[in-house]
Amino acid sequence: MSFERLLIVDDEEDMLTGLQRTIERNIARLEVVTSTRASEALRLMAEQSFDLALLDVMMPEMNGIALLEKLRAKDPELSVVMMTAFASIDLAVDAIKKGAYDFITKPFDKDTILRVIHKGLERNRLVRENVTLKEQVCQKKAFASFIGQTPAMTQFCERLKTVALSDYTVLVRGESGTGKELAAQAVHRLSRRRNRPLIMVNCPAIPEHLLESELFGHKRGAFTGAERDYPGLFVEADGGSLCLDEIGDIPVSVQTKLLRVLQEQEIKPLGDTRTRRINVRIIAITNQDLEKKIIDRSFREDLFYRLNVVTLTPPRLFQIRGDIPLLVDHFCRQVCCELGIGGKHFSAEAITALMGRAWPGNVRELQNIVRQAVLFSVDSVISTSDLGALIPSENRFPDETASWLSAPAGNERVPAYKEAKEDLLQKFMSQYVVRLLQDTGGNVSRAAEISGLTRAALQKIMRRTAIQANSFRHHDF
Repeated sequence: MSFERLLIVDDEEDMLTGLQRTIERNIARLEVVTSTRASEALRLMAEQSFDLALLDVMMPEMNGIALLEKLRAKDPELSVVMMTAFASIDLAVDAIKKGAYDFITKPFDKDTILRVIHKGLERNRLVRENVTLKEQVCQKKAFASFIGQTPAMTQFCERLKTVALSDYTVLVRGESGTGKELAAQAVHRLSRRRNRPLIMVNCPAIPEHLLESELFGHKRGAFTGAERDYPGLFVEADGGSLCLDEIGDIPVSVQTKLLRVLQEQEIKPLGDTRTRRINVRIIAITNQDLEKKIIDRSFREDLFYRLNVVTLTPPRLFQIRGDIPLLVDHFCRQVCCELGIGGKHFSAEAITALMGRAWPGNVRELQNIVRQAVLFSVDSVISTSDLGALIPSENRFPDETASWLSAPAGNERVPAYKEAKEDLLQKFMSQYVVRLLQDTGGNVSRAAEISGLTRAALQKIMRRTAIQANSFRHHDF
């Protein structure tokens, strides 16, 4: 059990000495820190965390109520007990309104003060535990759409959490279908702004002549049709986050004004002569090559550097190939639930085939293939034949054996023996391991026992085929 820390602030040194001695003798594992001045208490609060504070109300430098407000501003969860020799109902009510947990009148006996401290520390533990649980729930919700256990996905999620805790402008880049919008939403949900609005703006969907007004607002009469004042999306997002999707399609005229917002943290509505301060975090999304757009002068270089403070790039599907079984299982159960049908699942051969594709459309393409396969398959087990009709001929996975074996003589090059053997062996290993882990629910020890391999040998094959046991274990989504 770790030590807890108590801060006592009182301008009477004898009172502090007596309290510290009494508390340390009667409460184990509690560090007592004392101060005779409010300014010193604020410094101590900035340097370390406390679990409970006892504050005298009447102090010369700053009264206890004012100090209470400042301490609670630094740590809203801090439990604070006020002490005074001049008790009154109004004073007690004011202290409670300002966030005090309890109010105690001097002089107090040993049992009373110890009881108050024990209750205050207990409340602190409950409050901190509640905050921790809320943060865990928030994280679970934020990452609910990110399915995967591969190193690339794990590393991306860790980076996303780190970025979210800062207040920097974020540029989310990557190909279509990789989950850029989900990443932007997760950044907001994991940030300190999560209780404030997240406004999503699809920039290309708003006509160029209206985009400026939509973002920055306008005054009545600023242009034809402006019949009333409109605050704009920046004002709506004040205190929260504004996500600008497809930032590369914003016209240069609007880019100039956006640059000023990022530099000055203020906006000027159309038709207004005054500016307004705003506190908004910008999260920009693009699948375009902004550096190329800078060269052809369709995107401002200075805006690019203002946006590109921190970059997030969700991994492409081929980079998390080992997560495909887990993704397929998740999407399959999701579609079955949407359609209200009995459970279906993909055969080991079908999953192996899906793992062998390039997936130019990334996770979105995989999700659409799974939807169609579940919708159109007659049997409960979805096979490679069910998939074949859904994939364009130019994008179909290779034949489960090898195309050159079934091709007429002379129509396709026969590969070197070593190359052909390795290709067939790799396909066999993938199919065998997928089926093995499907049957055992991802239990590697059980799979090794069934296969007759040692656990170490099976794990070596799993690494070689980029297949992870976690992808086959039962998960709740």
